[in-house]
Amino acid sequence: MCLLVPIVLLAMSLHVATLPTNNKTEHAFVVDSLDIAPVWSGHPVNFVLLTKLPYQFIAYYDEIRQMTIAQRNLNERIWTINKLPVITNWDSHNYIAMAIDDDGYMHLSGNMHVVPLKYFRTAQPLNASTFVEIDRMVGTDENSTTYPIFLRGPENEFIFTYRSGMSGNGNQIYNIYDLKTKTWARLLDKPFTDGEGKRNAYFDGPTKGPDGYFHLAWVWRESPDASTNHDLSYARSRDLVSWETGAGKPLILPITLETCEIVDPVPQKGGIINGNTKVGFDEQERVTISYHKNDANNYTQPWTARLENGTWKKYQITNWPWHWDFSGGGTLNFAIRLGSVTRENDGNLTQAFSHIKFGNGTWSIDPKNLSATGKLQRETIPPSLLKVEGTFPGLGVRLLEDTGQNNVIDTRYVLRWETLASNRDQPRPKPYPPPSMLRVYTIKIIWENAYAKP
Repeated sequence: MCLLVPIVLLAMSLHVATLPTNNKTEHAFVVDSLDIAPVWSGHPVNFVLLTKLPYQFIAYYDEIRQMTIAQRNLNERIWTINKLPVITNWDSHNYIAMAIDDDGYMHLSGNMHVVPLKYFRTAQPLNASTFVEIDRMVGTDENSTTYPIFLRGPENEFIFTYRSGMSGNGNQIYNIYDLKTKTWARLLDKPFTDGEGKRNAYFDGPTKGPDGYFHLAWVWRESPDASTNHDLSYARSRDLVSWETGAGKPLILPITLETCEIVDPVPQKGGIINGNTKVGFDEQERVTISYHKNDANNYTQPWTARLENGTWKKYQITNWPWHWDFSGGGTLNFAIRLGSVTRENDGNLTQAFSHIKFGNGTWSIDPKNLSATGKLQRETIPPSLLKVEGTFPGLGVRLLEDTGQNNVIDTRYVLRWETLASNRDQPRPKPYPPPSMLRVYTIKIIWENAYAKP
């Protein structure tokens, strides 16, 4: 077993359907919209919207599923299009990751699910038409890759991480970029985690917190079967090199199931799943991890664990009378989605959620026991954007937030398109839906009283 730290169990019996509804905190309005191009709508896979003043970049798969980069000056309405020599399949894991280094060069990786690393870099700063494929980063552990992520280190270093291996047998790799030589090297001389040929870890983070630490949460998974997720785990670091537990005990890399810090020892088939563990922070800058698991009645409930003086305390958020029975491989359609515990500018805590039966929205969160005290009727997306335009049966709306910069207060960019739901990464029989129009929307937010009582 993993290292088991002291845990205090604090269960809150709460049915969210009976919670009071607070006054609206914000209204969202469409200020502008701009068509980009028709895109494939047979299944979902994540794109990238990246604004870097004075430009805007979008990486996506077009109507024939070819990886494509669109670029425009924010003062213009015409896109420059660049097609890359990559065609994706039916796998919803094959998302695109894109980022910009300190010298303005663009880096892109994607279309990877247990395949050799695909990596592109521009030959000129902020010029998406100059992307060139690079056949390697470091050269080892690059033949079976998944989940590319670009991130920044403690001194703003440009870092890339990915999984080497496969579900049930994979290790997490970290690389660091040298701006002068334009080359990559290992940030860690060993993998961050090691599944020992039996399992692999699925991560949320690393997320840099207000306390100066990078926080990382994960679950272990024994096989491609999603029901084999187990053991919510955690580590933190100030430099992404030396890692420790929440109580400050050093961790030796690679971290294994035997040596990690377990936050909650959820067993296999216990209702926890990768992709739904979310790192957040409370009003005192304490780290939180939100996730779900099955209760004593086998109902699937959201929980949040919080690190309090070196001890993980766990709080049940809801008392939903419903069980999510998930299993098998491929990309699942999530019945429950959880956001991070978030500290608003006024100090209040909130958390976004969605449920196939109990709806979606944003909770106001009690800072003492992290329970949901009310549902905020937030209009973060204009209702018109949530209405399906296509007539093909089964289409749904896909939305992505901007990962870049925007200097206009209370205004943001959102990417929108429509697709069918995922099909466990398997081809669908024809006919396929016609292409959907990919658009970027400029949304304006108008704030109101967020926490007024009814």
